[in-house]
Amino acid sequence: MRTVRILTTAVLAGAGLLGLAGGAHADSATPSPSASESTEAAGPTEAGTSFRTATAVKPDQPATADASTGDYLYWVLPVDVAQRATVKAKVTLPPAASRHGAATWRLDVYDGLRRRQACTYGTQSRPAAADAGAVELSCTLRTVRSWAEPWANDPLPGSYYVRLTVVDLPQEDLGQPVHAEVEASVADQGGAQAVDGSLAAPLVPGAGSATAKADDAGSSPRPAALAEPDGGWSSGRWNDRWLWTAAGGALAALAGIAGYRATRGSGRPARIPPGA
Repeated sequence: MRTVRILTTAVLAGAGLLGLAGGAHADSATPSPSASESTEAAGPTEAGTSFRTATAVKPDQPATADASTGDYLYWVLPVDVAQRATVKAKVTLPPAASRHGAATWRLDVYDGLRRRQACTYGTQSRPAAADAGAVELSCTLRTVRSWAEPWANDPLPGSYYVRLTVVDLPQEDLGQPVHAEVEASVADQGGAQAVDGSLAAPLVPGAGSATAKADDAGSSPRPAALAEPDGGWSSGRWNDRWLWTAAGGALAALAGIAGYRATRGSGRPARIPPGA
């Protein structure tokens, strides 16, 4: 029983330390809001027209843009390991009296390698009737993995580009003004989605040219990313799968000790005196 009590105390102490570490990590990841953060929460009011000029946004930060029908609108946001991103878009259309027919709008999401990622669910493409005032689209991606085979099309950590455009409409409606609203949110799926291995660096613009050349004395290094999570990239860090593994090992040890004590009997058999 002394051995069982000692092991139980050690397990509880380790769990307490892990809980404190997790609490400290959570506290450090959620700093108190400031005036600058409140200003950034308003979000950008314009969009890029290509991958290279995409407007950087953060998760849960609304973005708006006034554009013309037929323009390609681009935004870019960071998505980290074990996160599942959901992008929603709303397009306010011109007055019905000035339009000549129905139009079809489409929302696409590309990863850092500019590969179009499939949506697990959501309405990625939707037609808008000639008298519709707005059209809403959404796309939920697969959970981002920390590593994948070269032949796979798995989503990897890095920058994700959102493209919004119209794909089918009457020719006479090109150039009419529209108002677009885009917002992306990410949900942490936990260590259950973790896999072995990790990338050397997230897939972000300029990742391969972040260091300036030695002969360019007056030049400054090109930024390695347009946007990144508030707490930095977590690829390669520990996740809650380590906690479950440690807890499972401790429970297995306790079960082994309990099984041994239950099956070993009451001790050595009584000695029979000689000649009895």
